[in-house]
Parts: sequence; C-alpha cells; structure tokens
Amino acid sequence: MTLMTNYWGLDGIILLTAFMVAAYLFMTRNFKYWKKRGVEQVPPVPFIGNFTECMLLQKNPGYFMKDLYNYAKGLPYIGFYVFDKPSLLVCDRELVKNILVKDFNNFSDRHGSPNTNDRLGYANLFFIKNPAWKILRTKLTPIFTSGKLKKMFELMLECGNNLDTYINSLGLKGNSKTIEVKELAAKFTTDIIGSTAYGLNVNSLNNPNAEFRKYGKKIFEYNFFRGFEIMAVFFLPNLVRLTGIKMFGKESSNFLRKAFWETMLQRMKSGKKRNDLIDILIEIKETHSDQNIEGFEFDGDDLVAQAAVFFAAGFETSSTITAFTLYELAVHPEIQTKLRREIVDALDASDGNITYDMTLSLPYLDMVVAETLRKYPTLPFLDRTTVETYKVPNSDLVLEKGTPIYISMLGMHYDPEYFPDPEKFDPERFNEENKRNILPYTYFPFGEGPRSCIGTRFGFLTTKLALIKIFNKCEVTPCEKTMIPMVLDPKASFASPLGGEIYLNIREVNAN
Repeated sequence: MTLMTNYWGLDGIILLTAFMVAAYLFMTRNFKYWKKRGVEQVPPVPFIGNFTECMLLQKNPGYFMKDLYNYAKGLPYIGFYVFDKPSLLVCDRELVKNILVKDFNNFSDRHGSPNTNDRLGYANLFFIKNPAWKILRTKLTPIFTSGKLKKMFELMLECGNNLDTYINSLGLKGNSKTIEVKELAAKFTTDIIGSTAYGLNVNSLNNPNAEFRKYGKKIFEYNFFRGFEIMAVFFLPNLVRLTGIKMFGKESSNFLRKAFWETMLQRMKSGKKRNDLIDILIEIKETHSDQNIEGFEFDGDDLVAQAAVFFAAGFETSSTITAFTLYELAVHPEIQTKLRREIVDALDASDGNITYDMTLSLPYLDMVVAETLRKYPTLPFLDRTTVETYKVPNSDLVLEKGTPIYISMLGMHYDPEYFPDPEKFDPERFNEENKRNILPYTYFPFGEGPRSCIGTRFGFLTTKLALIKIFNKCEVTPCEKTMIPMVLDPKASFASPLGGEIYLNIREVNAN
C-alpha cells in the first residue's frame, strides 16, 4: 500500500521534498532577525548562515571577524548568523567600552562554553559564568601581584638557564642552524608553567620525552578534528553540549588531573609553601570546600580546572607571543639590532645578571612586544553574551537575553583610522609620545575590563625573559622555510601560524 500516490517512488520524492522544504524553512526562520531590528546584516547562506568557511576550517575565525569588521566600516555594529543563530559584531569603540567595562554586569559571561560536564574545560576562570567567576577571580588574583611575580621570577630564571643549555647544545659558534621557534618557545613556557604553577622541574627543552610538553601539544594540535572541537566551543556551545567535546581533549585532561592531584597531595602532606598556584588552590580548598555556588565546588575537578587553564592558556599565550616576536624581528633586522643593543647594555649595567626589575625596565622591549600583540593578539576576537535584555545607548536597538556578542581585536588593531599603515611592524607606535595618542578601546590584546586576562603581567614577564636570553647571544634571520608574509592557520581559533610552525635561522653573535 502506498502513502499518497500509486507509486512508492513518487511518494518518496514528495516526502523528501517536504522534508527539505521544512528543513529550509526551519534553518532560515531567523534570517531576517537583524533586518527587523534595523541592523545591517551580512546576507546569510541557507543552513550555515555566514559561517561556512569557518565551519569547514578554511578561514581562521580571527580573519572572519576582521573581514566582518571591514565590511561594516562606518557602522556601530553588524549582524551575522552562525547557522541560524543571530549574532552581533560590535565595531564602535564606545560601545566596546560599554560592553567590556561600563555595562559589564549585562555582559559578564562569555558566549563560548564547554560542556558543563567537562569540569576541567568549563569550571575554570576563563569560561565559568557569574557569580562563581567573580569569586574565583577574587581568590586567584593575589597570585599575580608584583610581590608574588617577583618571587616567581627566581623560578623562571632556572628555566632560563635550561634555555641557555639548549641554545649552547645547538653548536652555534661560527654556524647558523634552522630551528622551529614556535616549538622552542612552547617548551620554554611549558617549563615555566610547570615550575611556577605545579612546582615541577619539567625541563622539556632538554628532555624530548617530557610529558607536560607532550600533552600540552595535544591540546593545541590543530588537525581537522581538534580544530573543529575548539572552534565549536567558542561558536557552537549547544553542539558541544550534545557531543560531549572536551576543551582540553580526553588524554590531556586525564594527564592534567593526575599531575595536579599528585602535586597537591604531596604539598598538603609536606606543608611546604612555594607561593605558587598550588598554594592558592590548597587555601581555597581548605577554606571553601563546604561551599557550592550554582554547581561550582571548591574541590575535585573544579579546582583542577584552575591549574589546567593556567597551564594551557599560559604556555600557549606566551609561546605564541614569543614566536611571532622572533619572526617579526627576523624579517626586520634593524629593529632586532636596536633591541639587542638595549638588552646588552642593560646586562652590562647589571654585571650580566637578569633581574626582575631589569626585565621590566627595558622600554624598547616593551614596545616590540606591544606591537607583536597588536598584529597577533593570541585570541583575535572577544565573545560575550547578554545576560539580560539590554538597550544599546543612543539607539533603538534592544538586545535580547542570550544574544552572542563579538568584538574583533584584529579588526580594530588593523584599522588604519587607529593604526596607520597597519600591516607594518612598527614598535614606535608604542613609544611614550605615540602611546598617549592611541584611542581607548582600540588596542586590547588581553581584553579589557573586569574579565581581562588575569595573567597579563605573567605572560609579559615570560616572553621578555625568553627574548632577553635569546638576543643576549644570538640573532635570528629568515630561512628558506620562513613563511613571508605570515598567515594564520585556518584550523586554529587562536592566533597560530599556518601549519603551527615558524622556521628561522639562529646563530651566535658577538654581543659587543
């Protein structure tokens, strides 16, 4: 017996057509959302909206947001769609200020979110939502005070000695050698995180089998599958909840959990204090273990999550900044020469000793790193969500609760209105005179407002130490494998070079 006609084949065609029409109508039902609210929007494509290239990992989300920003030039914001989800890209710096600072309570949560059952991925300071976020932030902030950083710096210097040992092992006297500097920087920053957060001598620079580096690399290993997982966390949180995607990956999550508890239990047993992240987390566990804030517990995986995100975000951020800085200095030798002279002069004045105060007193090094962050902000966009209905100031636009809001760092950092000749690597943008002329909320590589990166100063300190150690005795130059111009990897949601590698020549030079 047939369903509608005398022919099974015709019935099948009718049903398939009806299904396709229904699917089309469902997936395009919101595609006039922004037009109805008087907001300019990018014409969406049925089913995928405006997100096709990012979904297929053919375009880095940072470039996608930058293109949207340029498309909307002159507009305060522009609407777009991730599948059928209406999202808003904010371009006006005054509105950026409102979202990140002035009206922060309306935008205190990120839109991106791991699965709430993935406690290492979700319950950390980066992703967790208010009010648990506010309490965690208050508890963890003391680890990054100047006094604590100064004590950490002694541990960092030990890792710096490991970097010296590695560079000496390359046999650079009278020779140059091609090295992959992203991996070099990642090993160095992994060692620093292992020491300052976990109290461990990782020494991945001189130990190719170091587990911390092995599992850290897996977190940001941008093959197609892993790239899609991280992209989904930031743009498709509903899909993440349905599929059980883990922010740090299954293997790395298991390793970090094991390493954390071994270190923490040993520290609790010995009673030894190192003024590091572990000490802070032990204190939190002992004083708040009986509390539960909307599902967040001060114990178990919720505590491990803080150590996990400090490890992952810490080494990836600092290593990326270091690697991109080495790249830009290699292709701009005159800037590299000027920086080396500043470093060598400072070391001469301190009898060859690298100190905390000396590291913070190098103005040209500050300018170089600031310009690297302008061109390559580690997370090239910011995401927020409206936690309640919000009326945009000086506008009739009302944002409904749960609307995804994005801000393009790359778009603003490359806007010639704010940074003339934006493709040029020019540290002088950040000299004392020019820095005062940079308009507020046009440069924010670590975010702005209450939810800005808690470890900014730690990251700067790590990067500066690496650069001081390298340029004290070496120079870097482009090689045949150096990618010029630099292109960001489309499979990465963060700023990462195409293929995840930056090859340069390195050789020893006479400091004088």
